[in-house]
Amino acid sequence: MKQVVIVRHGKAVPYGYEDDFTRDLRERGKNDAKLISEELKKRSIIPDKIISSPAKRAFKTAMIFAENLDFKRQDIVTVEDIYDGLTTNDFLGLIQALPPDDKRVFFFGHNPGFYYYVCNLLEEFYSDMPTSSTVGINFDVENWEEVEARSGKLAFHLVPRMFK
Repeated sequence: MKQVVIVRHGKAVPYGYEDDFTRDLRERGKNDAKLISEELKKRSIIPDKIISSPAKRAFKTAMIFAENLDFKRQDIVTVEDIYDGLTTNDFLGLIQALPPDDKRVFFFGHNPGFYYYVCNLLEEFYSDMPTSSTVGINFDVENWEEVEARSGKLAFHLVPRMFK
């Protein structure tokens, strides 16, 4: 089995759209990321790899998760195309190219793209993805190359309001 964990970045500052790439997290965004990552640690959901958009708010969210999940922050991989926007097929290509030894990979990025990926990777998804939403998707495959659209099973969907 392989698992993809898709994380929408934490709540960002409501200004700075003229330079959207460098928009930072609000205090609430930092706290929510900490809350969700601590819950994942309690559940022993630890990444083999973390891949993030290089945009400040997504990368900072990834760093908070990494710190709380005992993942080396310097091992976080950034992929420019996650910020620029990928089609679901392109995102699936990222998944299918993952190293075979990785069993659980976390992705950090942005809506609306991440919402569409979740909808298109799962057999069905009828929820939303507010900031810091974290969705675990299980694929009953041995190799990442076998992952296909609409073949995933929902393992968990965590949102900050569940823990407040």
